[in-house]
Amino acid sequence: MATLSNIEILPEDCVSTILSYTCPPEACRFSLVSSTFQSAANSDIVWQKFLPSDYEDIVSSAIHPLNFSTKKHLFCALCRPLLIDGGNKSFQLDKFSGKKSYVLSSRELLITWSNDPMLWSWRPVPESRFPVAAELRTVSWLEIIGKIRTGILTENTLYGAYLIIKVSHRAYGLDSAASKVSVEVGNRVQSGRAYVCHKDENRQKMESLLYGNRIEMMGMGDRGNQRVPSKRDDGWMEIELGEFFSGEADEEVKMSLMEVGYQLKGGLIVEGIEVRPKLV
Repeated sequence: MATLSNIEILPEDCVSTILSYTCPPEACRFSLVSSTFQSAANSDIVWQKFLPSDYEDIVSSAIHPLNFSTKKHLFCALCRPLLIDGGNKSFQLDKFSGKKSYVLSSRELLITWSNDPMLWSWRPVPESRFPVAAELRTVSWLEIIGKIRTGILTENTLYGAYLIIKVSHRAYGLDSAASKVSVEVGNRVQSGRAYVCHKDENRQKMESLLYGNRIEMMGMGDRGNQRVPSKRDDGWMEIELGEFFSGEADEEVKMSLMEVGYQLKGGLIVEGIEVRPKLV
């Protein structure tokens, strides 16, 4: 059985090739073993393998040039959000697996009536990674759709799709009814229900007492089976729209949220939809 001392007698490029079949955290750990391993683990042979095959296209589409001296430096740079495609998308690598994630900005989404300034506004939001976000003024029909192709994602990976949102202090009508959320790949559709904001508990109890039967008939009850927003590390909230498997075929993924009630609502701020690998 080979030991570390046996491996150290191999040529450096051979050690690098062996380490390229590990993963980024393992390569970093091996670099601490000895000076021989450090040189091999930091080589371009290793980190080229951890980079996506289309990394040159990704780098060339960045809105700001990336400066890097080694493939390891490039990998580390791509593990931070990178604005691409004119600033309408964000790209990032997972630092543990090297798998790809994308955020489609609100400008990349199909939002019903978003071109009507009476219904939606587009404005800068300090916390957003994008130049502008979409803020709902008032609508009775809420529909948000995002599309991405599996060909630009990491193959053979389970992905989740997440709508990234905030709710302004002037929000109204957003917690009255659940929205339909879905992810569609080819003829495969996964759907569910979600609320775009948390309902005040006292108000929920009062509505249940006064309108309990009506709420159940409209499919607005049983909130325990509905998805609700969760807080993100970047200060935004997210709702899971669904999940899908990115295989070897290049297919279109359609991700959507549609409000199934007809009450006027406003105050929803949409940053975009994130597609990222799920932990399994």
